[in-house]
Amino acid sequence: MCWVRLRHAWARVVLALLIVTFAGRAAEIPRKAPELIIRLPGGKQIKLSDFRGKVVALEFLLTTCPHCKRTSSTMERVYRDLGPKGFQPLGAAFNDGAESLVAGYVQELGLTYPVGYTDRDTVIAFLQHPVMLTLWTPQLVLIDKKGMIRAQYPGTHQFFRNEEENLRYMVERLLKE
Repeated sequence: MCWVRLRHAWARVVLALLIVTFAGRAAEIPRKAPELIIRLPGGKQIKLSDFRGKVVALEFLLTTCPHCKRTSSTMERVYRDLGPKGFQPLGAAFNDGAESLVAGYVQELGLTYPVGYTDRDTVIAFLQHPVMLTLWTPQLVLIDKKGMIRAQYPGTHQFFRNEEENLRYMVERLLKE
């Protein structure tokens, strides 16, 4: 009986150490953006590398998330102003059923930039997100003209308190480089 309790206590200690070790790891910034394929409604695919030379704001989203909808709408407004200067927003939904929900999401919000879908494992790997932590949405990644990830914000980040102002500032700064 004593050995069983000791083993259980030891297992809890090891689990806690693993969580502390891996949960606290932040994504490396800056880093080269890995290739990402986004499947669009209708079967077409786009690659992130197709947009090299532009400043990209990549939103990983859930089509059912109200915060994601707000961020997508913000990206659309900024795109209207800064798109001609080299800004390119992209959206990638990764919730269950995203394949059939993306077209409605785009239509509902009147989005004119590419929004498609991918899978959760791809998103976690792209973001360097610890698997043991909750993945808050939206996840916004800013990529410079050379294909380097320069910023990455989870949905809980203070960046989203003034997201349009912050997004414009970051995009304009990256466009000047």
